[in-house]
Amino acid sequence: MKKYYKTITLALFAAALMIGAPYIKNTGHCGADLTIAFTGAILGCSGEKETGTSDNSSNSSAAVASDNKNAGEVKNAQKAELKVTFVELGSVNCIPCKMMQPVMKQVETTYPGQVKIVFHDVWTDQGRAEGMKYNIRVIPTQVFLDKNGMEYFRHEGFFSFEEVDKILKQKGVK
Repeated sequence: MKKYYKTITLALFAAALMIGAPYIKNTGHCGADLTIAFTGAILGCSGEKETGTSDNSSNSSAAVASDNKNAGEVKNAQKAELKVTFVELGSVNCIPCKMMQPVMKQVETTYPGQVKIVFHDVWTDQGRAEGMKYNIRVIPTQVFLDKNGMEYFRHEGFFSFEEVDKILKQKGVK
């Protein structure tokens, strides 16, 4: 039993990190936390979290208009009759994030003028700030904002076009 002590200890420690990592807030200076290192890099996905309802009622999600850059995104979306802003938070060096590129392109070509796509590379200085603002836990993370700039859905990990399409249609994208 003694000769397996180190192996068992390491296995338990790794399991504890995997289970507890989604609850650890980002405190690192490099923008990556244990969740991204373990869950995002190894699994590439941690599931999804719906942050609101699919109707037009207001919810407790924070408005994006508090940030000047995002306020501009929302104003532009309203002027062009956009129905949804699709914010992709990831990296150009992350495998599941790279897999999202064709999905974003397909959304852009399928719904011109209805969906605005914004990509932030969270492994850069500017993108890191966006990742912290949206309080992401893993990459890639997709955040869907309604025409008023309110978050109505969030997903972590790779998200297929078919699934993205269902979320977009909740806000009347045709």
